[in-house]
Amino acid sequence: MAIEIISSKWAVVTLFALTDGPLRHGELVELIGGVSRKVLTQTLRRLQDNGLIERRAYAEAPPRVEYGLTELGRTLEEPIRRLTEWARANGEAVVAFHEGAGEKDA
Repeated sequence: MAIEIISSKWAVVTLFALTDGPLRHGELVELIGGVSRKVLTQTLRRLQDNGLIERRAYAEAPPRVEYGLTELGRTLEEPIRRLTEWARANGEAVVAFHEGAGEKDA
């Protein structure tokens, strides 16, 4: 079940983006980069449906909506942080492997 919930790369990136506190939709789009507004909205809904994030709407003019981690969502902070550290430490090796495999195929 855990893998199914976070199997989308945008789910993990979105959860990581929210570790420092609640953000608005537009702030998430800018911070994450490369994700469309539509895909981010779908990701946020899926994470909300699984109890990992909460959506807070404020009665202001103009309306303001923020997304933040729930207590359950916060339990994923450490595993995601460790995956991020692994990616930073080993990303170049993975890229080098792919480049080497591409040269062998040529």
